[in-house]
This record gives sequence, structure tokens and C-alpha cells, in this order.
Amino acid sequence: MSEIIIQNEKKICTITLNRPEKRNALNDAMIKDLKNALREAGADENLRAIVIKGAGKDFCSGADLSALRKISESSVLENHDDADNLRELFSLIRQVKIPVVAAVHGRALAGGCGLATACDIVLASASASFGYPEVKIGFVPAMVMAILRRNLSEKKSFELITQGFEFSADEAVEMNLINRVFADETFDEDVMKYVSVYQTVSRSAVVLSKKLLYQIDGMTFETALKAGVDVNTIARITEDCQKGIAKFLEK
Repeated sequence: MSEIIIQNEKKICTITLNRPEKRNALNDAMIKDLKNALREAGADENLRAIVIKGAGKDFCSGADLSALRKISESSVLENHDDADNLRELFSLIRQVKIPVVAAVHGRALAGGCGLATACDIVLASASASFGYPEVKIGFVPAMVMAILRRNLSEKKSFELITQGFEFSADEAVEMNLINRVFADETFDEDVMKYVSVYQTVSRSAVVLSKKLLYQIDGMTFETALKAGVDVNTIARITEDCQKGIAKFLEK
């Protein structure tokens, strides 16, 4: 059985984590397949967005027992390479041109919560739960901290990563960690309705916006403004913008 399932429909690529018997726990094979799928989808000029979801009852429960056993038996260099593999996945999500959306149902814990957090947008079912419980086994959600700290306040980030408790979808949206919460009964339909917006807006404008938004991390105000000038100039000469202006003027 494949670690993931890929389906392209109506310009949306859906990547389903396919280890339901293991609560879609991350392992080397799944991470490799995910990276390959993201690269392939990102290179497809016809696609407008990517949705990552989980098969079965949960989105993703983090690492499985075999992965934890591997950690305990590996050398420092082997553990470094293993951690860097996950880092590459998180980084790739931001490098992909189009929006990457996490559709979370059930539980998103540890590396699974990190995977969701790494996505551009996070949608959750009402009964979904989240958490970074790594501290409970002496582990650290280290790579995801770079993303978490850009989403939340310092105090809230500290609380989540050092106490390791689970929290609800409503709590997650209240702290601005996720974007929307939808009813369990209509979750799949609501996700596709939400993501279908990317079929109606300019692909080139979305691509440029995503790239600039993440580029300005760490920039000074003036540098960010100047980067905005460059992107604004590029946007003006795109085919989408030229057609959009012409259509507007015809009115």
C-alpha cells in the first residue's frame, strides 16, 4: 500500500497520508513520498492549490514506534540526517509556488502538528485536536519552532512547546494558529469549497504573494517595502494582470 494517495481534480491536488492503521504516523517512506508529491504538484502549472489530509480517523500522529526506535539506536550524525529530512519537508512547503493547505481531522500531534503548522493555511474539523507533546518524552519540536514563533506570541509558543498539552480546534483558531474550523459532518465539502477560491483568483498573483510574504521575514521595514516594489512591478506585467486591467477598463 502506498504511503500517500495523490488525486488531481479541478486544478486542486489532494495528497492523502495513507497509513490509517498507524494514525498516519510519519516515517521515512512517507516523508520521501510527500516531498516528491509536493515537488511534482508545484511544477504543474495547471494546479492552483495543494491539500494535505489524512486517511482514517486522524490527520497525523507524528512519529511511529519504529521511527522512535530508530532515533534511540542511531548515532549523532544519523539523527542529524533524520532531523534534516523533516526540516527539508517543512522548508519545501514554503518553496512550493502555490498554496499548501492542511485539512486536519482527528488528531494532529507532534510531527503531525508540525506538518500542519508548516502549511500555508490550516483548516480543521470541529472535533480536531492539536498538540506538541514531544517534551513528555524528552524530545523537542525544534524545527517547527521556527514556524510556530512566526505565528504566535513568544509567551504562547513557550507554553505550547514546554507543557505539551492537547488543545482543540476552537482554541487553535482563537490563538490564530489555524485559519478556519468547519463542522465534522460537512468537513470535506467545506474544505474543497474553501480551496476552490484559488480556481477563481489569479494564479500568478497568488504565487508572487506567497513568495514575497515569506521573503520579508527578517527584513527591515524599508527593505520589505523595496522588495514589494520589485514584486509589484513584476505583477503589473504578468498576463493575468494585463488581462485583468483590460477587463476592468471594458466595464
